[in-house]
Amino acid sequence: MSAAGLPRKLTTRRVEKVWGRTELPAPFDAPGDEPVGEIWFEPPAELDQILVKYLFTSEKLSVQVHPSDRNAMPGEEGKEECWLVLDAEPGAQLAIGFKQSIEPQQMAQAAQDGTIEDLLEWHDVAAGDVYYLPAGTVHAIGPGLSLVEVQQNSDTTFRLFDYGRPRELHLDRAVEVADCGRYEAHNRSRFDRKNGVIVSREHFRIDRIEGAPDAKAIASYQDALLALPLSGKLRWADGGHAGGGECVLAPSINMLDFSDAGVTLLTRPN
Repeated sequence: MSAAGLPRKLTTRRVEKVWGRTELPAPFDAPGDEPVGEIWFEPPAELDQILVKYLFTSEKLSVQVHPSDRNAMPGEEGKEECWLVLDAEPGAQLAIGFKQSIEPQQMAQAAQDGTIEDLLEWHDVAAGDVYYLPAGTVHAIGPGLSLVEVQQNSDTTFRLFDYGRPRELHLDRAVEVADCGRYEAHNRSRFDRKNGVIVSREHFRIDRIEGAPDAKAIASYQDALLALPLSGKLRWADGGHAGGGECVLAPSINMLDFSDAGVTLLTRPN
C-alpha cells in the first residue's frame, strides 16, 4: 500500500473521445470544447490488475471485441469487463452478442459491408442495469449513457466496424477471438435493488453496499480493494475523504469509515 499504509484517492485521467460529451453529469466539471468519453482512475501498482472508469456517450462506439488471457497473442492482454449503468436517456441501448449464432466469416463480411449492426442484439437499458461481458463478446455502446466500467487492466481492442471513422480495424484478430453467439441472460443483473455481490467472475468481484458494510462484505474485503462512492463520503484515519466521482485504494475495508457513506461500489481481483 501507500507509504503510510493508509487509503488514498487514485489519480484521475480524462480521455477525449469523438463519441464523448462536452457536458458531463454531476459531480464532474464541464470538460470544455473537447468531448470527454472516459474518466479513468489510474491503476495503482498495488492493485494494477483492475481498471475502473466512467464512460459518457453522445454517439455510438465502435463494434469491437477483446481477447481472453487464453487466446491473447504476445503483446496483447486479455480483457473481461462489466458495465454498470448509472444513467440512460430514453431509447438508450447496448449491443451485446448476436440475435442468433452466426459463422465467423459471416461476421467478418457483415463488418466489411456495414450490416453487422443489424446482426447484433441491441438491449434497451435503464439506470441500475449490470452487464458482465466475458472476453470474446462482440459489443458496442450506444449514445445517451453514463456507465461505470470495471475491467481487466488491458487496452487490447479489436475493432470490427467504426461507422466510417478513420481508425484502424482489426478483422483478422477479431474473427479469431470473437464468440459469434448470443449473449447469455445470466450475465445481466441489477445493482440498485440489494446489497452484496453484483458480479464475481474469473478476474474481479464487484459489490454494492449502502451505508456501513455488513459482516459478509467485511470478511470478503480484508485485502487491497478499490472503493467507488456513488453518493455520500468515505473517510479514513488521516482526515482523508472521497466522494462522488472519486475512487479510493484501501489496504482493507476496515480502514474506511462509512459513517457518511451512501452507495459505494467495491471491487477487487478474484
